[in-house]
Amino acid sequence: MRRNAACRKGLRIGVATAALGVLFLHAPQANALNIFGLRLFEREQPEEVVIGTPQPYTVEFAVTGDDGTIERALKQASRLWNDREAPASGAAGLIAKARGDYLRLLDALYAEARYGPIISITIDGREADNLPPDAELRRPATVRIAVDPGPLFHFREARIVNSAPPAADPRDAVDDPAKRGFRAGELAESGAIIEAGRLAKEAWRQQGHAKAEVIERRIVAAHDASVIDATLTVAPGPYAVFGPVSVSGTDRMNADYVAWMTGLPVGREYDPDDLKEAQDRLARLDVFRSLRVQEADQVGPGGTLPIEVIVQERLPRRFGAGGSYSTVDGLGVEAFWLHRNLFGRAERLRLEGRVAGIGETVDPEDLTYRAGITFTRPGVFTPDTDFSASIFGDREVLDIYTRNGVTAQTGFSHRFSEELTARLFANAGYGHFEDDFGEREFITAGFLGGIAYDTRDNPADATRGIFAELTVEPFYEFNYGNAAARVVAEARAYYSIDDDSRIVLAGRMKLGSIFDPPIEETPPDKLFLAGGGGSVRGYAYRNIGVDIPGGTTGGRSLIEVSGEVRVRVTPTIGLVGFVDAGYVDEEAIPEFSGDLRVGVGAGLRYLTGFGPIRLDVATPLDPGPDDPSVAFYVGIGQAF
Repeated sequence: MRRNAACRKGLRIGVATAALGVLFLHAPQANALNIFGLRLFEREQPEEVVIGTPQPYTVEFAVTGDDGTIERALKQASRLWNDREAPASGAAGLIAKARGDYLRLLDALYAEARYGPIISITIDGREADNLPPDAELRRPATVRIAVDPGPLFHFREARIVNSAPPAADPRDAVDDPAKRGFRAGELAESGAIIEAGRLAKEAWRQQGHAKAEVIERRIVAAHDASVIDATLTVAPGPYAVFGPVSVSGTDRMNADYVAWMTGLPVGREYDPDDLKEAQDRLARLDVFRSLRVQEADQVGPGGTLPIEVIVQERLPRRFGAGGSYSTVDGLGVEAFWLHRNLFGRAERLRLEGRVAGIGETVDPEDLTYRAGITFTRPGVFTPDTDFSASIFGDREVLDIYTRNGVTAQTGFSHRFSEELTARLFANAGYGHFEDDFGEREFITAGFLGGIAYDTRDNPADATRGIFAELTVEPFYEFNYGNAAARVVAEARAYYSIDDDSRIVLAGRMKLGSIFDPPIEETPPDKLFLAGGGGSVRGYAYRNIGVDIPGGTTGGRSLIEVSGEVRVRVTPTIGLVGFVDAGYVDEEAIPEFSGDLRVGVGAGLRYLTGFGPIRLDVATPLDPGPDDPSVAFYVGIGQAF
């Protein structure tokens, strides 16, 4: 028999002759249809059955009066369709899968605002719901899914009883459900009703009512007019403030410190955003294998709501290694050793080293080295303020200069919000340089301040958002007696052409200037150079500078611009086309008397869970004598 949705366990919708159908949604039931955020229609038979002789089958869809949109939604919901490449677990398994599809298809139709459908699922010409589990089926069995979606339903009435008042704090504001489609005249999609209930509940929670609930959903369908009357009733529950924070599961970590790092003082108004920030703040400590910040089930005396933190710690020590390669810069390898919980407050000690330039030469004198140690103490002064100190020794071998030096830095970083961070460090350094100016020594001391704004959805492979950073570095050089200031601003933007982020446009601009000292009295590593995998691809690493008699040196200003088109071809393969441009000037304010260097190319991306593996091929349009005609780059993560 054809299966009318109205006949399913007494559900009185889908009957075209009914003047008024009522769905009274209250307590959820097991093994049932998920609709309007609740579950209906308790199933009499489980879908999982004992595996029998494999039962192959074919399946076809027939949807009445559809442009393809509804059929796509139905196919996504249907297990018969999605599992069609593999045989079912015997005849009983195929029949159980078909019976489960009635409700899955009905749910998908409700999501499309179709409340009067007729669904028929036949196996070898017989309605699946009438077949006994031991029915004899053909091999392969023929499954046909026929659906008449019925008319579109619109909201005649969409009402929330006991909605929250307007938020006094703009940060607590929640979207009006009407803006999400829950209003008269809009399509009555089940998703709009679910979302309206979520928003109505969240509006109260944002104003301190932690236990707000939607206690009743009354959905009335008038089939003669194809309209829905929806009423959601909210119970806000008592006003709550944060109570004491308890911590369980710690081993090396200090439990009192973990509680303090949540940033949830007793007596502050309950806010779910504060709970998320606490979870994120503890996760950034990188000491927990698992972590959960949860509120108590009940609001206690005086409106206090206790908070519990449940953790499992990671092993404290970690070792890692990585590398990169390009035909221009050669092979670079690096390794680190990390202790992430020295004294029980997530203090980190990191030892690291790097060797680069391998391949072009085997002479140790011509390789680049870097080694150092960094200590970080999270949560000083405030839970969002970190202290760090580091010292590094370097030997840097470039075409333009060779440097042997040491630098030390100490200071603080602070996170104002999820998007906004700042840092302030004192630093000092010594460097011995060999370049076209001869052998020179520089001793510097100063400060580095920076502020960054980041809304990227994924820093390793962004598809939306922006990143902007400004750094200012005033310093004094003692050998020449010069005061100087180095300023760098960088911005990156990402835009997805489509909702699935299959095509992404990415752009980057970097500007830099160093003020006052002449080039010959400025440490070469403070001057600006361009070129290489993270700058202007196709050119040698840090080989774009200012021409001087006998060679090239760094400049006092920099402009870099990059643009990429990123296309995801499959879930794991992506293609990229890019253009990079860079300009370095002798003056702090560019006079554009030199040449703009441009590189173009294409790349392949293998997309992994930890970021894309990148292969780029680039060619310089205006190569210098030390630049290649074609350069290859291999690394992890997007170029920017």
